[in-house]
Amino acid sequence: MATIKEREHKRIYRDGDKLVKEFDETFTKAEVLNEALNNARIEETGLKIPKLLNVSKTDNGWAITREYIEGESLSDIMKKNPEKEDEYLEKFVDLQLEIHSKRAVHLNKIKDKMHTKISASSYEATLRYDLHNRLEGMKKHTKVLHGDFCPSNIIVTPNDEYYVIDWAHATQGNASADAARTYLIFNLQNKKELAEKYLNLFCKKADIAKQLVQQWMPIVACSESVKNIPEEKELLDSWVNVFDFQ
Repeated sequence: MATIKEREHKRIYRDGDKLVKEFDETFTKAEVLNEALNNARIEETGLKIPKLLNVSKTDNGWAITREYIEGESLSDIMKKNPEKEDEYLEKFVDLQLEIHSKRAVHLNKIKDKMHTKISASSYEATLRYDLHNRLEGMKKHTKVLHGDFCPSNIIVTPNDEYYVIDWAHATQGNASADAARTYLIFNLQNKKELAEKYLNLFCKKADIAKQLVQQWMPIVACSESVKNIPEEKELLDSWVNVFDFQ
């Protein structure tokens, strides 16, 4: 059993043709089961994702077992082939739009999740009030949203098949929220040029105004802030406090 990734409260390892994600006791049963349920619901949409195989109790917590998909992350491939960045970004956006074309009516709603995150943030009450109001004013959609869509969550197989992994944050709602989250991820990784290129391409392919994505940025930045990562604070604060984009 080869460990693929290890973090403070979870470990991901390969067991033959299976991938096991092991959580410690800091993750509640409900959190683990919700991630597994998300996976099952996304499978039903027909999207190419690793299939859920098992949810089990461990000595220290819970584990989710899925299919192991042989391949490389799109993130690693883009690093190795910088001259093909535009080509891979096209595929990346096309995949995200394919996700947004699906429906899964039992997924949690993005608005409910974001209201909870805003309430849990450390920003002052007046700002939280403004963010709640902004969120309520957003159009209600029922599109499948990945919630953490970035190149490291895409596996490219030797046969050039693209699998999207890590559906822990999946919800349903407005696609602009998902795009704002991806844009934020690139910026937090200090990939500002790629972030701008991504946003322009997404809006062009989705045929939506850039302002519709930008309206979500203070909300997704506030949502990210609850992780309390010190090195992210300055950027997130600057986004949360900006309500009018030019």
